[in-house]
Amino acid sequence: MEALGRLIDICVGAAPVDLSTAAVTGKRVRLRDCGGLTIVVVKGAGTAADDPTVTLRQHTAGSGGTSSTLPVIDHYYLKSATALAGTEAWTRVSQAAAATIADPGGAGTSAEHQQILVIEVEAAQLSDGYTHVSLDVADVGSNAQLGTVLYLRRDLVVQRAPASLVASL
Repeated sequence: MEALGRLIDICVGAAPVDLSTAAVTGKRVRLRDCGGLTIVVVKGAGTAADDPTVTLRQHTAGSGGTSSTLPVIDHYYLKSATALAGTEAWTRVSQAAAATIADPGGAGTSAEHQQILVIEVEAAQLSDGYTHVSLDVADVGSNAQLGTVLYLRRDLVVQRAPASLVASL
């Protein structure tokens, strides 16, 4: 059986964009009817000192409502290389629980690398009354650096054929 519609649903958090043009406000995704969310950030190499910062937020509605940071990121996974070749191993990076990851991988060199960053969020981690999450990416500076954010809703409560999945944003 295929995973799409049975185990996961995929939606865009931020379409591919030059992260130096402005801060990227991630689209909101609903965590109702799923166990959690795997957030995948893919970014190209940029210029030294233009290290990215991502911030996890929670919301009470798909638009409007109340929003706040969601300080539950105590670890994330990272593949990082000057040029990703598909041979890199995942690195688990631990940090004190926070809503923000600044300079993924540390050392002030994340801008110069292509990276795949993965953050796991459990639906149960949202504060009472909050139903949606989003991931924002701060403006990286004045030099071009391409990036995109994908949301993988996982552990779907209601399983459907991919064409019958309910919109998750």
